[in-house]
Amino acid sequence: MKISYNWLKDYININIEPEKVADILTNIGLEVEGIEKFESVKGGLEGVFIGEVLTCVKHPDADKLSLTTVDINGDKPLQIVCGAPNVQTGQKVPVAIIGTTLYKGEESLTLKPTKIRGELSEGMICAEDELGLGNDHSGIMVLDNKVKPGTPAKEYFNVKSDTIFEIGLTPNRTDAMCHFGVARDLAAYLVQEQKITLLKPSVDEFKIDNNNYTIEVSVENTSSCPRYSGIAVSGIKIKESPEWLKNKLKSIGLNPINNVVDITNFILHETGQPLHAFDADELANKQLIIKNLPEGTPFITLDEIERKLSKEDLAICDGKGPVAL
Repeated sequence: MKISYNWLKDYININIEPEKVADILTNIGLEVEGIEKFESVKGGLEGVFIGEVLTCVKHPDADKLSLTTVDINGDKPLQIVCGAPNVQTGQKVPVAIIGTTLYKGEESLTLKPTKIRGELSEGMICAEDELGLGNDHSGIMVLDNKVKPGTPAKEYFNVKSDTIFEIGLTPNRTDAMCHFGVARDLAAYLVQEQKITLLKPSVDEFKIDNNNYTIEVSVENTSSCPRYSGIAVSGIKIKESPEWLKNKLKSIGLNPINNVVDITNFILHETGQPLHAFDADELANKQLIIKNLPEGTPFITLDEIERKLSKEDLAICDGKGPVAL
């Protein structure tokens, strides 16, 4: 199980070296099997700075290249050969200097001084995909003109770093299968030595506006599922999650999908409570039924593969058939 140190600190007021935290967790029964670093952008944009394009002229020996000088607030402007069609004088742009390693998926490139068609190039003015910030390669990134040359790109793009603990849990420690559970155990240990405040996830903003939309929930197999509950939420727009939420999930190895899916995964890894969001308009007869189905019942899983259910599988069904397991 992956636990983010930054995420833990949302619930417990500590500032201890991660290695010390790992020792404490292991000593209290939550064995840390490994520690790894996480960066919201691979490489952390180290060696990338914001620059201002001072001059931009046609390369003397190449029609599709530009010869630029770029100020990154160093000893002198850098001469950079740029092949982007949108580079212009006066732009603020991300510049990777010599020695910087750039990552694009699993590939990496370390910049060296080079001559391109006879002209020295002392760095790279970067496109979005070259920095690992997206997939756009139509041109270089043109940034807010108010930013100062020399500003580290990791500050401008708010790159986050974290320490991730890989915890090997034993089956009897389901209480620690979430960030709040681990924070609670850590607080119980540390309170012996210092004053510790444990901040519970807040539900202060939650309120019921109305009871106008009813989905019938029933449990047929109460031994395997003692309780199943739901709530209807309206006015939701499916869209991309905010950066803080995407970074939380990416730090523990989950790929962000959209705001609805992501917040259910966040709560699972925050509190240990499994959640699933259904589109109410797609639920036949406005029902959710928790039951076992006959051996061999077909069910299409999220990977679009039809599988045959076992009679032991516990299914979540609407009025027509299974919609989740």
